[in-house]
Amino acid sequence: MSKPHPLEPFIKRLKSGQALLPDSKNNLMEVVGILKSYGVVLDAYYQNLIYISEHQFLVLFPFFKYFNGKVTAAKLGKHLWHDRINYEYAEYCMKTMLWHGGGGLDRYLDSDEFKQNCQKITNIKLKNNLPIKLINQIFPEFLLEQIRMLSYYSGLGQFWRVMAEIFLTLSDKYDCGEIQSIPDVVEHIKNGLVRAANNPFSYSVDIDGNSYDIIPRSAGLTFLSDLAIPYVEAIFFRGTPFFGTVSFNAQAHLISPDQSRFNYGALYADPLPVGGAGIPPTLLMQDMRHFLPNYLEEIYSDRTRGNYDLRVKICESFQKSMFCVTTATILGLAPFPLDSEEPEQILKNQVYLEGWMNRFEDSRLLSVQ
Repeated sequence: MSKPHPLEPFIKRLKSGQALLPDSKNNLMEVVGILKSYGVVLDAYYQNLIYISEHQFLVLFPFFKYFNGKVTAAKLGKHLWHDRINYEYAEYCMKTMLWHGGGGLDRYLDSDEFKQNCQKITNIKLKNNLPIKLINQIFPEFLLEQIRMLSYYSGLGQFWRVMAEIFLTLSDKYDCGEIQSIPDVVEHIKNGLVRAANNPFSYSVDIDGNSYDIIPRSAGLTFLSDLAIPYVEAIFFRGTPFFGTVSFNAQAHLISPDQSRFNYGALYADPLPVGGAGIPPTLLMQDMRHFLPNYLEEIYSDRTRGNYDLRVKICESFQKSMFCVTTATILGLAPFPLDSEEPEQILKNQVYLEGWMNRFEDSRLLSVQ
């Protein structure tokens, strides 16, 4: 008889209809409350990412890219005073996805069709820009890589647009009494992912009043397989090592040279450094603190240290919510219903779930229980 998996209790929990996060009143309030705040922030993030991809196309020095086309003295003052949404975090996630790759989007960006589209568009966009044309002749991958990056701006923006709606409607349903447990949260997220699964992903830009495809619909890219799954892999699991927390010296061997073995994502991050300056997710925690519902603020203020470690508390709640999103992903991608009684299906589901549990062994799963 084979030895049971170290995280077998979580496999049994998933098969019984529960989530990776235990069901309790406090957990429910934390998860719904933090996802309400996150939804508001994602709504701002996705709009800016889409704006940059469409209206800052091949603008190599986009000084006002965070203004969404509305530059005023008051807005500039707030920007310089840092009284604004930290769009830099959205770009951090975009670049993490670009770096790790994966899925159909990553493959398409290396295709001949994509390169031909880029060649056509750059010729039109830069027909009178001799200096940039010269640079592109010297470095033929320069503009191509810029358009690859802009494609990820658009891809992540379109992904977050769906997720923002899922999280904000979750909060509305909770306020109306329709969401009463953690499994309800997971079911709501799973249903949202399933509804959007086959949404087509395409990317085009307007130049002089004409629209040009960079990634056409005919490429066959879709929301779930080409945006959502690579996002979960890059942001939830792999991530990037934070400067100042590990040595980047190759001789120190603190960072694996194999990107597939990275475990710096949201499900592994220690909330303490995440609450400190210089760590990218701190920007997200700072943004979310402005949109916390009253009931979540009361929970935080009643805990040790009150609001002095608010960003750490937000990160802890955020990790709980991400384990709920991960549960929805696991359920949505399962090869067969997890309550199946067919022996062959039970075996395949077990192998599938153990594969996920292998990824969770070094995560914060036990810490959020």
